[in-house]
Amino acid sequence: MAEKKTAPQTLEDPGDAALKAMARMQAADPGSAARMYMAWFEGMGEIGREAAQFAAERIAEDVKTQHAILHCRNPAELMQIQREFLQRALDQYVAEGGKLVQMGNEILEEAVAKSRQ
Repeated sequence: MAEKKTAPQTLEDPGDAALKAMARMQAADPGSAARMYMAWFEGMGEIGREAAQFAAERIAEDVKTQHAILHCRNPAELMQIQREFLQRALDQYVAEGGKLVQMGNEILEEAVAKSRQ
């Protein structure tokens, strides 16, 4: 029995598909794309501000921890300071990651809604 040969399938790059969709939307209503872009850029600015604020808060935590380490009196106290620092950092990074994902979802929803106005 002869083997059946099929032509290789090519998958469309998701980025290309998104660009094509944007081009179609812009051609149909140039204002909708502009509204969507503005909402997107404003939202990305909010994410940037949030990330900068988080970084500043984490630096403050680092300084506070360094101060505590410099003033600790024994290895057990040092280990406790480090353990608390790591736990607090983990909790804060997880919370911030969730917050940024939520912000990204909200930005996307708003941008799509503005493109339909």
